[in-house]
Amino acid sequence: MEKLWGNIIPYWNDEYIENEETQPRIPTITAYPANSKGAVVVFAGGAYAMRAPYEGYDYAKWLQGIGITAFVADYRVAPYKHPAQISDAIRAVRYARYYADKYGYDKNKIAVMGSSPGGHLAGSVSVHFDKKMYDATDEIDNEDCRPNATILCYPVIDMLEYRHDGSRQNLLGERVLHEMKEFMSLYKQVSRDTPPAFIWHTSFDQAVPVENSLLYADALSKKHIPFELHIYPFGQHGLGLADDMPHVAQWKKSLENWLMLLEWK
Repeated sequence: MEKLWGNIIPYWNDEYIENEETQPRIPTITAYPANSKGAVVVFAGGAYAMRAPYEGYDYAKWLQGIGITAFVADYRVAPYKHPAQISDAIRAVRYARYYADKYGYDKNKIAVMGSSPGGHLAGSVSVHFDKKMYDATDEIDNEDCRPNATILCYPVIDMLEYRHDGSRQNLLGERVLHEMKEFMSLYKQVSRDTPPAFIWHTSFDQAVPVENSLLYADALSKKHIPFELHIYPFGQHGLGLADDMPHVAQWKKSLENWLMLLEWK
């Protein structure tokens, strides 16, 4: 585990350190090396209020086990608000790219992966990589922050009709301008430069409606961006690796095959 930032952490607030309920650790990044051609940066879910280990470290261990280098980025959560979270995510992509030679993979094969609001964070980097979220702090920030691929597991995408209330409030606050809701509704921000995506969801998800994934896939389709989409009929929200639901657990093999298609391994 390493500190994600150097001496300067954009939007850092010392007042949050004393509140044990906010998981106020300095943002960190943990490497899970493997002999792979590419790497995956993982953002765990947790309503932008926490980071669930089973959607972070468990994913990384699984990726390492199939021969893919992974990084888990422990980004900031509430009471931090946007743009602290996306700044940490952008920094994590740059970190993985900066240290590509050290870990032995192609710096042009960096994927982002996230579940639920972690998926929103991965998607945010994928559509907002061209926006300046913070001033450069060191040479790592000279690296490109555009991911080469996106992996979304039952992601939060919409901040409007199909929103997840807790995620939106924790990320943007209670009083949010409509323009910001639009800006962070990621399907509205897809461009021709948005990276290809692997997406999975369950149609039974009652916490983050499946429409979130469908909207993002539709936006990619309209821009002629390749994507793979899997919608499983049963299963609650937050299944993670889904080891106890064999039908849904197929997503792992499908993702492995997709990464092989993109020559990540």
